[in-house]
Amino acid sequence: MSTTASAAAADWTIVDEGWGRKAVDFATLSEPANCREYVALHHRLGVTEGDKLLDIACGAGLSIELARARGAQCAGIDAASRLIAVARDRNPASDLRVGGMHALPWADASFDVVTSFRGVWGTTPAALAEIHRVLAPGGRVGLTVWGHLKQSSGVWALMPFRLAAEPKVRNQANMVSLGRPGVGEELLAGFGFTEVERISIPFAWEFADPETYARALASTGPAYEAIQNVGEPAFLERAVAQAQEQVRDGLPLRAEIAVTGYLARKEVS
Repeated sequence: MSTTASAAAADWTIVDEGWGRKAVDFATLSEPANCREYVALHHRLGVTEGDKLLDIACGAGLSIELARARGAQCAGIDAASRLIAVARDRNPASDLRVGGMHALPWADASFDVVTSFRGVWGTTPAALAEIHRVLAPGGRVGLTVWGHLKQSSGVWALMPFRLAAEPKVRNQANMVSLGRPGVGEELLAGFGFTEVERISIPFAWEFADPETYARALASTGPAYEAIQNVGEPAFLERAVAQAQEQVRDGLPLRAEIAVTGYLARKEVS
């Protein structure tokens, strides 16, 4: 494991500081808008009755709830203990654990499907080795990452994240590099995956008003990085002002953002 990967593996325990501090807000205000993304990837993977599915960086467990609706037997892992508490409340019969993606606590070849929705990034590529290990031969993997943000009409909704300190902003840019053309394909192939396919995933955030948008955004990890730098009142003020420019009479705030998906398989030995 490289020095960078080692650092990422060691740092997973601090994720709850950012993502867990407002777990209920995230689960009820932010995550529901991800449903299009979850449903689309499950559909393309053909998730079905009897599949054993692992969701990495499962957050508050909505994607697991939707996979269970398709008949899958689900497990999940997230570094934020307070998000896992919500996920367990939603999915009491699923195997949900607090932990890091670089050392998955399951045996080799345990799953037919592994998913991660914007959980594996350009800064955490070694997680793919663990995904490959826990997948059964012929098993399917599906990942999503941010796509071409500059060409997304809804990129305005991400702008308050740039209030973070400059090193954090640079790290955010490194994270989303996995969505660049050819990068994800090369990375998956390098970890032994086959039949790698790049797809476009539907994604749109919708909110009732600027204040709801700001509260939802503040519940996320990247927002926490900005809040650490400028304080929560300043972050919320900026987010509300950003959203007020997008208000449409009689319609919700809507931010369509490019999301890229990757589909692949573990080769049958």
